[in-house]
Amino acid sequence: MKPDIVILGAGPAGLGAAFQLARHGQATVTVLERNAVVGGNAGSFELAGLRVDYGSHRLHPACDVEVMRDIRALLGDELLDRSRHGRIRLRSRWIHFPLKPVDLALRLPPSFATGVLADSLRKLLPRASTDSKAETFASILEAGLGRTICHDFYFPYARKIWGLEPEQMSATQARRRVSAGSLGKMARKILSALPGFKPPGSGRFFYPRHGFGQISEAYAQAARDSGATIHFQAEVNSIETGSNGSLTIAYHQDGEPRSASADAVWSTIPITTLARYLKPAPPAAMLTAANSLDYRAMILIYLVVDQDQFTEYDAHYFPEAHLPITRLSEPKNYSASREPAGKTILCAELPCSPTGQEWKMSDEELGELVCDSLANAGIPIRARLLQVVTRRLPQAYPIYPQGYEQHFDLLDDWLNRQPGLLTFGRQGLFAHDNTHHALFMAYAAANCLDATQGFDYNRWHEYRQIFKTHVVED
Repeated sequence: MKPDIVILGAGPAGLGAAFQLARHGQATVTVLERNAVVGGNAGSFELAGLRVDYGSHRLHPACDVEVMRDIRALLGDELLDRSRHGRIRLRSRWIHFPLKPVDLALRLPPSFATGVLADSLRKLLPRASTDSKAETFASILEAGLGRTICHDFYFPYARKIWGLEPEQMSATQARRRVSAGSLGKMARKILSALPGFKPPGSGRFFYPRHGFGQISEAYAQAARDSGATIHFQAEVNSIETGSNGSLTIAYHQDGEPRSASADAVWSTIPITTLARYLKPAPPAAMLTAANSLDYRAMILIYLVVDQDQFTEYDAHYFPEAHLPITRLSEPKNYSASREPAGKTILCAELPCSPTGQEWKMSDEELGELVCDSLANAGIPIRARLLQVVTRRLPQAYPIYPQGYEQHFDLLDDWLNRQPGLLTFGRQGLFAHDNTHHALFMAYAAANCLDATQGFDYNRWHEYRQIFKTHVVED
């Protein structure tokens, strides 16, 4: 008899698992999603006649082969193969991103180039031992990239994104979040832009014609077609373990109390939230661990502008401290769309604290903040501003201060020992991962389930070791 599995969350991880389980007949699947649509932070919505995402999202060529094959099958010609074309503001100059040798040679500030060269020469000299000091985000990156790149780009950018000093951040942040963590790796990335050095997929990304959320929407429809059920606006209240090991999920839908029984609960919601839902309640030490893990919030500020195109670039990056926003994307440039004519949308990303002053600002004030930032960056909006809309994400990025691992490991280990409970995905594993990583986790979870033998936790442990090697693609 097939097990009943309830999946919490209809983002890429939850939907990927639902699709895999349902299409292979491994389980009877029910997905509970608190919002009215699928996708979570990887979703899309319509604004002023244009589909926009929750920030800048791309599907990277590093995607697992099986996952990529399914996405191509689900989207067909709707999945576009696009060339990356962004830029970074560095010492008041714009440098192409991904980095290009010619652009670096012609536009790199001389003082920055001299600093990088000096850092490279210093790396050839013997270094004093630092074994007695705990590694941090700052020490890992400065040892690998040198002082100039760190202090001009990575460190100010990190302060803005995570709200911490680089020295306060865990070394795990550097290993999981920075793909070019050494001058050698960075050089290889730059050389990959040259003919003859370019690996397959270098400098490119995949993007659905109607917004990044089209990936989640396609998975949701395929899961339904395979027999899965998705309940929207389902707010979970508790997950209770019965004396016979069965699980009962209490939730509200459309204001009405409801419940579902399951043999297993697969959760992709924040691991901190999951712990608070459990009945009987976790030991006090586990709740303390959950309360010790925190997230960085994000305000997405959408400006509807009365012009066909703002710039030719898909994304702008702003590491400079005096500019509060971190990134600006233009959705029409991701999908190469020219519709609607005479109108484009800019999406600015503003990391912040949900208790900070930015969170309390009105849409109008936030729109002015973005306009001022762009003017100060030398790319002012000259066309008429038609509308400002915001979206607020209270749990955009997990924060990795030094020592966070002891809290996460304690909670994660305890949850892993709860019968019938599985947590995975970006939020479920408190991970800085891309969508293709989340989908790989979903497929891995499904691969561990056998309808007759049950869930293979030894195999899952092996997959968990693979997840730890994931590095975010920017």
